[in-house]
Amino acid sequence: MTGRPEPLFPLFAELETLDGVGPKIAKHLGQMRIERPRDLLFTLPYNLVDRRRRASIKDAELPMVLTVQVTVGAHRPSRSRGGAYRIHVSDAETEFQLVFFHARAEYLKRILPEGAVRLVSGKVELFDGMAQMVHPDHAVALDEASDIPETEPVYPLTAGVTQKVMFRATRSVLARVPSLPEWIDAGQKSTAGWPDWEVAARTSHAPEHPADLALEAPARQRLAYDELMAHQLTLALARQRDRRRKGLITQGNGALQARVLAALPYSPTSAQARAVEEIAADMARPQRMNRLLQGDVGAGKTLVAFMALLVAVEAGGQGVLMAPTEILARQHLEGLQPLAESAGVRLEILTGRDKGADRRAKLDALASGEIAILVGTHAVFQADVAFADLRLAIVDEQHRFGVRQRLELSKKGQAADVLVMTATPIPRSLALAQYGDMEVSLLDEKPPGRKPVRTAVIGDSRMEEVIDHLRRAIAEGRQCYWVCPLVEESEVMDLTAAEERFKLLRAALGEGVVGLVHGQMPPADKDAAMADFQAGQTQVLVATTVIEVGVNVPNATIMVIERAETFGLAQLHQLRGRVGRGEAASTCLLMYRAPLNEAGRKRLEVLRESEDGFRIAETDLQMRGAGDLIGTAQSGLPVFQVADIERQAGLMAVAQSDARKLLAEDPTLETPRGKAARLLLWLMRQDEAIRLITVG
Repeated sequence: MTGRPEPLFPLFAELETLDGVGPKIAKHLGQMRIERPRDLLFTLPYNLVDRRRRASIKDAELPMVLTVQVTVGAHRPSRSRGGAYRIHVSDAETEFQLVFFHARAEYLKRILPEGAVRLVSGKVELFDGMAQMVHPDHAVALDEASDIPETEPVYPLTAGVTQKVMFRATRSVLARVPSLPEWIDAGQKSTAGWPDWEVAARTSHAPEHPADLALEAPARQRLAYDELMAHQLTLALARQRDRRRKGLITQGNGALQARVLAALPYSPTSAQARAVEEIAADMARPQRMNRLLQGDVGAGKTLVAFMALLVAVEAGGQGVLMAPTEILARQHLEGLQPLAESAGVRLEILTGRDKGADRRAKLDALASGEIAILVGTHAVFQADVAFADLRLAIVDEQHRFGVRQRLELSKKGQAADVLVMTATPIPRSLALAQYGDMEVSLLDEKPPGRKPVRTAVIGDSRMEEVIDHLRRAIAEGRQCYWVCPLVEESEVMDLTAAEERFKLLRAALGEGVVGLVHGQMPPADKDAAMADFQAGQTQVLVATTVIEVGVNVPNATIMVIERAETFGLAQLHQLRGRVGRGEAASTCLLMYRAPLNEAGRKRLEVLRESEDGFRIAETDLQMRGAGDLIGTAQSGLPVFQVADIERQAGLMAVAQSDARKLLAEDPTLETPRGKAARLLLWLMRQDEAIRLITVG
């Protein structure tokens, strides 16, 4: 099936084919991401206006939209140009005024002649004790009363597009809605009580009661499910394709892992042991592994990753661990070196810094298989980097690493297994939307010995006390982070905020004690400042959020976050995770600027009460929404028009299992239901998925 199926042609025609839509309005609709009639079909009303007829406006709770029959009285034109043109009218019980600005008198006299009976509908408000209807939405003769709908949907708008335009255009789309075969499982559909697709589309645009606008309304829920189902089908097809790709059977004998476990001063948590088992079982299968290892701050992902790399080495192959920055790569190296020594395997690092003979020697050792495990940055992607036998690629910190890089990496080892690690706890619904093609291993326990971090919330008026607290900690040989707020997305402003704070702290605590890191610095300077702090040469590090991912300084016991109310919860949780990594008790001080709004207060409270990253992430999702949570631009999250990924997580999970089940029974979508599902994919613009079926 190469092109779009014919029944869908009318929905993918030009917008100008709709009633009342010319080139200008089509351009305005483009601002709302409405490019085809189908996009308009999935732009649902968010409110409704009740235009049922009443006898009088008397006793109505104003302001309110009212529809009444009136007798037209005297016209009072405005004295000034563009001023108020008033027409007195009376209904069955009282009188009020119709008000027009910039009015054309002859036009108004024609449509509302004195003595005539008219049906008017619009918003009635009190002004100086007089009820007024300013610019009625409708003013018609009684024989045209049917032109006024009893209930009228209210649509989202943009500049240049009115409710009338939206109403007319959507009615024009509804007239061409085709009847499509059913892609939902019959049992699922009747249990949920959902209407047919065509009925759902029409009903969603003609709400009669506020309840019809709710997410739970059967018609809306059905359309949301269709959207999620199309998305999950696409991910399931990608997963199916990956599973068909030949992988390598990699089976370890446990010998190297046993050496590491014997050398550890503690036992792994049961979550760590379970994750290692899941990964090893995947590696032993002939299909390629595509797994996400998700763990909270300090849940011990490094050990799990290393054990997985050892499975590759035990089987006679090699492994690579990729980090997004050089600092993180070096830190992984430090964390893994002692483990590698206890296992007796050769571990090396490769970054952009490696040049000349040194780099050549490393590349030779890699190609000959002498280097068993490589830690690196994206320098590992360069063409001259070749492995003797790459079995496992681990990618750290997913959101800096898109799907495209995952593919690049998988080309290095023709069939290498891929494990992605992320320290950002992602709520289940988002994990399903973003990583639905992957299997997930969860680390949801903290290893023994991690001390909880005491979190306090204080106003920025107490800055002096905070600096005193830092002074005492430094005297005891401790180190501190001081995170500056991100100012209105402007890097220049960030820079000034960080530099001001740096000067203040340097003056208060002394020269040579305070270091500075911000986004505008050249990478080498940034690395140097971080290295000084890691080596304990500076005691306080003033930073913008560049430090949130992965930096490890066990001696740092205080984290001050300024203007904490401006940060997202997940980000604050990540930053807090930078302390509490050593023996000493640690503190995180969340400084806020009064007055705090309700949302800001709630965020800081959740953080003070909980160290559970998953609970924090769920709260963050409810409070801020998916796009903000992972930054829409880089999140790779699909944009849903009807489905609400935050409030319909359950529906997303159902869609995932339904999609996987459908493909298990009908991998090429050839059965009647499979063919209907192909139509759904076309309808939801999932053209990628269609290619996956055809290429297969």
